[in-house]
Amino acid sequence: MVAGGNLPLLAQSPRRTRAPRLRAGDVVGLVAPAGFLADRSELELAEDAMRAMGLEPRRAANILDRHGYLAGTDAARAAGINAMFVDPAVRLVFSVRGGWGSARILPLLDYAAIRRDPKVLVGFSDVTALHLALQSQGVGFPTIHGPNAAGSWPLSSWEPLRALLFDGATPTYGPPPAATDRLIDRAARVPVFGPGTAEGPLLGGNLTVLSALVGTPWLPDFTGAILFLEETNEAQYRIDRMLTQLGQAGILPRLAGVVFGQCTNCTDPGGYGNFTLFEVLEQHLAPLGIPAFQLPLFGHGGQQAILPVGARCRIDAGAGTIALLEPVVA
Repeated sequence: MVAGGNLPLLAQSPRRTRAPRLRAGDVVGLVAPAGFLADRSELELAEDAMRAMGLEPRRAANILDRHGYLAGTDAARAAGINAMFVDPAVRLVFSVRGGWGSARILPLLDYAAIRRDPKVLVGFSDVTALHLALQSQGVGFPTIHGPNAAGSWPLSSWEPLRALLFDGATPTYGPPPAATDRLIDRAARVPVFGPGTAEGPLLGGNLTVLSALVGTPWLPDFTGAILFLEETNEAQYRIDRMLTQLGQAGILPRLAGVVFGQCTNCTDPGGYGNFTLFEVLEQHLAPLGIPAFQLPLFGHGGQQAILPVGARCRIDAGAGTIALLEPVVA
């Protein structure tokens, strides 16, 4: 086990590398870094989904463990992830579910071993902690912010993942045809808080998880980055509080651009005033003077874009698009 604080940070420009492309029949390691699986059928559904993708699932040793609200002890959950990254037969690592607990195991991960054999990690929500920690410790390759293995896998999510990992595609994501958000841009389709285009590494995930890593060794350097954020079940004043923290911690002023995704069930419980989510985002993002907009294609709702964390991209606030500039795999 390696202490993350002694490892090189993203700001020190680690060697850039990529995981190899996936092929039919490759082994995918199913891991449980956070919450426990309440129903064994969740795991069986995840395995069925992986087989339907042409992959052969392999379970982490702790996958059905329970330790309070966690899928086993911190040591067991970390060991499950480390084992998948050192197993030469495993070519993809997939989180079965989120919940809470990924941040607890960050000091226990073997980042040196992870760098030696690049494999894409897929997951979202609490898995944000793992994505950001891997980038902070200079693994040098992108990971995927996308649905967890036990989540919903419609063709709208599976086909982009396959294109990224099997074909090496570099897609452009944009607003859905039926978008009906409050509009500020010329196409009247997505809210824009700052016009223009920007390029940089794509970093982010769940706002609560990201903000909880401020002040730790597990947050990468956001200088010149494109920050993407999503949230669920948080009132507007809490979104305000977390964005205030990111601003005062010096993260927001260093960015090249911002994309805010879905904010699912984000409603004011009463008693805290009446700022809308749009107003909160406008207050924090517009003064930055950088391209910033909202694109409801990723988050805890039905739509889930496949976003490579750490990959370079270009955003266009007026068009409401995120265009990948490099492949995720070699």
